[in-house]
Amino acid sequence: MLEIGRSNSLFFRTNTTCNNLLRELQQIWVEIGESEAEKDKMLMELERECLQIYQRKVDEAANSKARLHQSVASIEAEVASLMAALGVLNINSPIKVDRGSKSLKEKLAAVTPLVEDLRIQREERVKQFSDIKAQIEKISGEISGYSENLNLTLQEQDLTLRKLNEYQTHLRTLQKDKSDRLNKVLGYVNEVHTLCGVLGVDFSQTVCEIHPSLHRTDKEQSTNISDNTLEGLEQMIQKLKTERRARFQKLKDVVASLFELWNLMDTPQEERTKFGRVTYFVRSSDSTITEPEILSTETIEQVSAEVDSLSKLKASKMKELVMKRRSELEDLCRLTHIQPDTSTSAEKSSALIDSGLVDPSELLANIEAQINKIKDEAQSRKDIMDRIDRWLSACEEENWLEEYNLDENRYSAGRGGHVNLKRAERARVTINKIPAMVDNLIKKTQVWEDETHKSFLYDGVRLVNILEDYKLTRKQQEEEKKRYRDQKKRQDLLLTQRESIYGSKPSPRRSSSFRKPNGFSISNGNGSVPPTPRRSSTPDVLLTPRSYSGHHHRQNGYFKEVRRLTSTPLNFVAIQKEDTVSTTYTSIYSSEPDSPLQG
Repeated sequence: MLEIGRSNSLFFRTNTTCNNLLRELQQIWVEIGESEAEKDKMLMELERECLQIYQRKVDEAANSKARLHQSVASIEAEVASLMAALGVLNINSPIKVDRGSKSLKEKLAAVTPLVEDLRIQREERVKQFSDIKAQIEKISGEISGYSENLNLTLQEQDLTLRKLNEYQTHLRTLQKDKSDRLNKVLGYVNEVHTLCGVLGVDFSQTVCEIHPSLHRTDKEQSTNISDNTLEGLEQMIQKLKTERRARFQKLKDVVASLFELWNLMDTPQEERTKFGRVTYFVRSSDSTITEPEILSTETIEQVSAEVDSLSKLKASKMKELVMKRRSELEDLCRLTHIQPDTSTSAEKSSALIDSGLVDPSELLANIEAQINKIKDEAQSRKDIMDRIDRWLSACEEENWLEEYNLDENRYSAGRGGHVNLKRAERARVTINKIPAMVDNLIKKTQVWEDETHKSFLYDGVRLVNILEDYKLTRKQQEEEKKRYRDQKKRQDLLLTQRESIYGSKPSPRRSSSFRKPNGFSISNGNGSVPPTPRRSSTPDVLLTPRSYSGHHHRQNGYFKEVRRLTSTPLNFVAIQKEDTVSTTYTSIYSSEPDSPLQG
């Protein structure tokens, strides 16, 4: 109402002014003397001009109103668009509130701050989207190796928080993928570095072949983590591992040759020490080697050069090596009681080398093969050889017991008497086992011969023959021992008869003697028994491998080990406590007060 009043007042003032001016114009016209027709004409022009001015103002006002309407509509549409783009749902537009009570300018003035605020929010949101978009494009380019131009189109009509969260989730996924790839690349690079160190290969040149960023010199260049880089690193690692495996095998073969030459040439430990690092690492697996330069071409060339040097030295000392290995073969044969191959004897080998008819290396290889063959055969003979040793030990105890039984002072209380008595008891138990030991040894030997389809030779003589001869001789000894005991009983009866006739004991020095089958003599002529019977050297003894080695010395010249099977025959007749001399003396001196048998 206030605006209408102001308009009416303005119109009244304008109308009054126009009337005053019209009256002043009419007065002027009267003074001039204008005709009525001219006055009407000029009044019509004046009215037309006034209408034109009013019309122009009305048109201008209408246009201004239309523009204001358009501005309000445009701002309202912008507000709606911004609110939709930003996802704002709870803001009420001032335009829609009291739509009919406000003028267009008031409405426009009221909505402008909201539009400005929404525009600021949009700019901030667009900046957030742009930053995330730039990071996504950068990381995607790093992963793809910039082979694909990834250009995300930012849709400004959708700047909602939901869309922003989608971008952020995508970015976090790419960041994790980048982190995983970076760790993988660094792990591969470290492995390449280790392999290059072991092989003595230039690391920087190796990784630069894959991508320069893997060995960057400036911090601005980021490490390439593309699929091509990862694939290139995997292929390079596989290539280096293959090379490491090949070099390790080559070095291992060269070191094996080096060890063989060292052993052949008796190389002192001081000269071997300089290759100690190499010989230590070749005992392990190639996958566990991390020592720098250990598989470099320089290292392999150094070891190869040493092998070549020793090979030349070996060629100059080949004859000496052949003789040495032949001597080792003969020593091994003596220890195992196996006859060596006479085709490579020292005399023949020396003659063949001097004549040049045989390559010394081939001759040495032949001797090495013979040594390995002897070792294998010795392993298969081990059980039988152990049994032979036990049998021979029992025979030695039997021989000792015989010596002991011939000692007149064995019952004296002197030093060691008690120990010898204990040993004699153990010896008798062992001697009783000899027949079973021989039978079992024959059976074991025959089984071995059936399995190997050859005879078991002991120093060139078939062991079964030795054992059979031993059994036969032992049987003969037992029969002779029995005859001796019978003769002894008759002698005791004769002594008893003499005692009853003459009423006194005969002197042992005047007792009649007679000869034992094993070499002890007891005379029938003067009735005396010698106090110290002598050992017989007659061939009527038990034959063991020791005695066989003497009998067959002409056939075999290689029986010279520590336990030499001498040609001296051993008597293994088991003498019981009632042995020859002690039994005779017991029957003669049992009644004398100084007899050791008196309790």
